[in-house]
Amino acid sequence: MLKKFWLVALVLFVMSGSVLAAVDVNSADQAGLDSVAGIGPATSKAILAEREKNGNFKDWADLERRVKGVGSRNAVKLSAAGLTVNGKSYEGTAGTGKAAKSAEKSADKAAEKGGDKSMDKASDKGGDKPAAAKQ
Repeated sequence: MLKKFWLVALVLFVMSGSVLAAVDVNSADQAGLDSVAGIGPATSKAILAEREKNGNFKDWADLERRVKGVGSRNAVKLSAAGLTVNGKSYEGTAGTGKAAKSAEKSADKAAEKGGDKSMDKASDKGGDKPAAAKQ
C-alpha cells in the first residue's frame, strides 16, 4: 500500500515539472503563451502582434515597455509560471518564496508611503521640490 502511495506521489511530481516547462516569449506560438499561467488570449495576441511588428524582445524590460499589461509585478508572476525572454527568467524571481514576496510587498508599501509624504510636504509649502531637497 505504501509503495503505491509513493509511486503516485512520484508520478504527480514528475508531471508537475512538465507543466512548468519554460516558454520563451520570442519563440512561442499563441498556444504556448496561453499555457503560461497569467497569460490569456488577449495578452498572448498582444505579445505576438508586437513581436511580429517590431521583432523579438531583447529582455524583460523591453517586453514590459512594448506590451501593455506586462509590468514588473506581472513579469515576476509570469516568470515564476515559466515564461522566459531569450531563455532568461525575470531578475526578481531568484527568490519567489513567501519571504521574498513579503519583502517585495513591504518595499512597495514603504516606497508608496515615503514618496507620497515628501510630495505632500512640498505641495503644502508651495514648492515643487520635495521638502528634503529645500535648503
